[in-house]
Amino acid sequence: MHQRLDLRNPPNADDSDDFLLEQVQRASFRYFWEGAHPQSGLARDRSGRTSDPNNDLVAIGGSGFGFMALLVAIERGWTTRDDSVVRIDKMLSALERATRHQGIFPHFINGRDGTTVPFTRLDDGGDLVETSLLIQGLICVRQYFASNAPEDIAIRGRINRLWRSVQWNSHIKPGEKVLYWHHSPKFGWARNVPIRGWNEALITYVLAAASSAYGIDPEIYHEGFAANGAFLNGRDYYGVTLPLGPDFGGPLFFAHYSFCGLDPRGLADQYADYWLQNCNHAQINYLHSVYNPHGYIGYGQDCWGLSSSHGPKGYMISSPGSDFGLIAPTAALSSLPYLPEQSMRALRHFLTLPHGKINGRFGFVDAFSPACKWFARTYLAIDQGPVIAMIENHRSGLLWKLFMSAPEIQDSLLKLGFASPHLPGKPEPNKT
Repeated sequence: MHQRLDLRNPPNADDSDDFLLEQVQRASFRYFWEGAHPQSGLARDRSGRTSDPNNDLVAIGGSGFGFMALLVAIERGWTTRDDSVVRIDKMLSALERATRHQGIFPHFINGRDGTTVPFTRLDDGGDLVETSLLIQGLICVRQYFASNAPEDIAIRGRINRLWRSVQWNSHIKPGEKVLYWHHSPKFGWARNVPIRGWNEALITYVLAAASSAYGIDPEIYHEGFAANGAFLNGRDYYGVTLPLGPDFGGPLFFAHYSFCGLDPRGLADQYADYWLQNCNHAQINYLHSVYNPHGYIGYGQDCWGLSSSHGPKGYMISSPGSDFGLIAPTAALSSLPYLPEQSMRALRHFLTLPHGKINGRFGFVDAFSPACKWFARTYLAIDQGPVIAMIENHRSGLLWKLFMSAPEIQDSLLKLGFASPHLPGKPEPNKT
């Protein structure tokens, strides 16, 4: 059941796209199955190409992607349902005993004892965006285990207790109308990062508005995240119009993290059509590598994708506006729903790169620099997870269907003024 799939050999000309996608997904899944923290079953923040790190650092947002990965594995037959239920039980137990701050998880916890591991000196408390990515995954799990079997009922109850205890509105400063990313029991609002403007955190506002006990009013979304339209763009980059966000769109994880669960097909509000936003963002990111204004060796139609990743000098956030010559496979692969031909071309190209460097035990490494002939020796949970989820959404729509079926999510989208084919009375969205 758990045999390894080998990504070390170049693809055969007759290998189908579907076969290659299955290989890539399944290899990435091993990060969350074989590479999970042994005591908690949660996702390690990062891991090595050949060995596990010598620490207990667990990523909360990455664990949200890990829950999603388990559902894909059940559907694809990479694990059994029974084995996955055992793992989910272990993961939920770890979350239940973890230190929370008004129901909000920190960025990192110790997988052994659940204590908070500070992300920075001032960031030692609740992280609302990481918590959102976790809850996104948990809601998918809850919707998947929908039967009246006792084990399904138990899973749903445990998830509901975790999700409903998150005090979203506690991350609003008195007198303000915007959610804040962090709050520390020691340093209060000192980190001082409002969740505003187009970024990866649309999911945070959708979940915050969905909460029955600790929800936010729609004006917090409109005045806070959207800043009354200040996040609109409307300018052209490489001949493509970008509806929202910073120049050139920013890193590609903006189009991935929230949309592992939120289905962007037909999703729209007064500010944007989010399918168009994500497709155009990905297209601009792709065209940047095609036009290659900095002249980096290796960039082109089959080698593209700028996002967050490891780099030669540590963690880096790459984008067309801040380009270090660093390609992150997750950027192109997770954009498969938006640019299927370009993403498949990149996948096939990555498989032709030096075998022992571009991949390892969990599939493609986190990033590489063709110009520097540098390859990461690591993986990141927040990069491996979207590869599995977004490829699956392209192939079957599984996670989109699960997340968008949640009644609280439907109510929230209506409350915030969104349209979506998933909302009551609307037809199901087409695949593209």
